[in-house]
Amino acid sequence: MSGVWGNKLKISVFGESHSAAIGVVVDGVPAGLKINFDEIKVQMARRAPNGGEFSTPRTEADDVEILCGVMDGVAEGTPICAVIRNTNVKSKDYSQLRDVMRPSHSDYGYKVKYDGFNDYRGGGASSGRLTAPLVFAGAIARQLLKNKGIQVVSHILSVADVKDRRFGTEITAEEISSLKSAVLPLLDKSKEDDIRKVIASARADGDSVGGRIECAVTGLKAGLGDPLFDSIESVLSSLLFSVPAVKGVEFGNGFGITEMRGSEANDSWHYGEDGVLRTLTNNNGGVLGGITTGMPVVFNVAIKPTASIFKEQDTVNVATGENVKLSLKGRHDPCIVVRALPVIEAAAALAVYQFVGE
Repeated sequence: MSGVWGNKLKISVFGESHSAAIGVVVDGVPAGLKINFDEIKVQMARRAPNGGEFSTPRTEADDVEILCGVMDGVAEGTPICAVIRNTNVKSKDYSQLRDVMRPSHSDYGYKVKYDGFNDYRGGGASSGRLTAPLVFAGAIARQLLKNKGIQVVSHILSVADVKDRRFGTEITAEEISSLKSAVLPLLDKSKEDDIRKVIASARADGDSVGGRIECAVTGLKAGLGDPLFDSIESVLSSLLFSVPAVKGVEFGNGFGITEMRGSEANDSWHYGEDGVLRTLTNNNGGVLGGITTGMPVVFNVAIKPTASIFKEQDTVNVATGENVKLSLKGRHDPCIVVRALPVIEAAAALAVYQFVGE
């Protein structure tokens, strides 16, 4: 199994859901970067399970322990190794799952690939728990991007059938500030109650719901990326699809652009009153031919409903070769979307830094 990704900023993620700790080595952070640990704590807290209305009852502080690479709050230029202790595990909840395959989990594929030696507790290395070190690495990347005037922001585009509006061609500082401080980041705040209700209803039924996240990267100049294999879309997608529960990625209007005529879908160029070249629309998400146009790079990801639900389901016991019924125990999110927002932003920050890093 490879847990290494990246070029200019290389990350190596390690650990499992129920191991003593999880963590990441971040290689390529420039020497002299003054690290804002308060900002890192904010990002970690957004992702951390806290037992709230949108989260699993499992609570983890997700405190980051820096083992090396930082001295007196400043990056040394050597690899930064950070660990996050797993302090609230209940491994006995998974004792029945060594041979019983949970529907829509990676259990069977992992068991076959690793000859049954994989840690099955909580999904092991395939668990969403492994997104915590990704958020830490992304928080560092965000600080590097901020120094270049680049920001990453996201909002809930939908939960089940409740939909928010999309980003416009201009993403204002006020929108960015509002979304970063919101418990439920939405452009249309009137959708909050509907989203709370649909998540609460799923939880009460022992079920779950999915949704979509729309993410934007602002401040990117035109001309970044390459055609074909190192396009902005391909590099972003390679990391976004490494996030558990992501089942789709689309840029701009994505599949919706297929329902438009060319005259509607084309992003016409114009010079604004400030003399800056922009497009009147952003149907292509700020990327054409794999290269940035200077408009915000906008994409959205599809997050599947949490696979761990409490309703009885059909499955198999691979040790006995029998069809069986499964009623899961444990602690699970009724909706992953809310906690996934900082993960998607972290992935975007890490991917974008590959194009703008030193």
